[in-house]
Amino acid sequence: MFHLFKPRKRSFLLDRLPPLRGKLTENAPLAKMTWMNVGGPAEVLFEPADEEDLALLVSHHLNIPTTLLGAGSNVIVRDGGVPGLVIHLGKNFSYCKVNEDHTIECGASLLVMELAKTAQKNGLSGFEFLCGIPGSVGGALRMNAGAHGSEIKDILISIRLINQKGEIKTIPMDAEFFQYRQNLLPSNWIFVGATFKGTPKNAEDIAATMAGYKEMREKSQPVGVKTCGSTFKNPEGLQAWRLIDKAGCRGMKVGGAEVSQKHCNFLVNTGKATAGDVETLGEEIRKKVLEDSGIPLEWEVQRIGIPLLRS
Repeated sequence: MFHLFKPRKRSFLLDRLPPLRGKLTENAPLAKMTWMNVGGPAEVLFEPADEEDLALLVSHHLNIPTTLLGAGSNVIVRDGGVPGLVIHLGKNFSYCKVNEDHTIECGASLLVMELAKTAQKNGLSGFEFLCGIPGSVGGALRMNAGAHGSEIKDILISIRLINQKGEIKTIPMDAEFFQYRQNLLPSNWIFVGATFKGTPKNAEDIAATMAGYKEMREKSQPVGVKTCGSTFKNPEGLQAWRLIDKAGCRGMKVGGAEVSQKHCNFLVNTGKATAGDVETLGEEIRKKVLEDSGIPLEWEVQRIGIPLLRS
């Protein structure tokens, strides 16, 4: 027997919410909002009108399950759906403003690829590494996204956020906030924007560097497929894909989920995978790598919601 989260016809959550101006959707499908294209619905999906609208919600301390969903590039929504409230920052948080002092202010839902393109067009270097990273600015801040020897913290000036009291704050960058693929700020703080600093450089030279990164990515990683990007964090001093390959996992399948033949640290939805397929495949990889190398792999992809359980 399978247990699936089934929202009521009208969620009781709606009666507990303050008078919000943003969009509220019950039993909202989430699979299409993720790059892996799997998973169940949100009990209630909230798309805030602006920072103040979101701050109003947070300030009420409703004590209900709340999940923040960004661009969906580094997340697996489990098949049972996500109970409670799912917050999705939409187009109202995708602004991007270039200033005369070579800083760029942007919203948390702006794709980092768009941030890199904006910087290039304005002759600002330092953002090139972002051109091949999927996801939004908010997600990049939360996981300290990086590539080609650079990380988001390297260009960060400040973070705009809403804290657990519902206060809108701007805090300056501090290296102590960040570790490898991790932000140590409280997980219940919601990042709504950030300011970054670039270095003036010829726009054509920046474009050439970005083109080189794009070519490298297309040669070494699967593109044009349903995937979450890197599945596991690199253990210190090691590369996860090498450990996965050594354990004989290249091309391994569970249901419609498959380990990429091109890059072993990428899991791919071949067309009809469930979230359960993807997560089971990931756990099988972790088991095989542990048996082969004695090294525990840590998930880099975030998994949210309720799995389908067999009883």
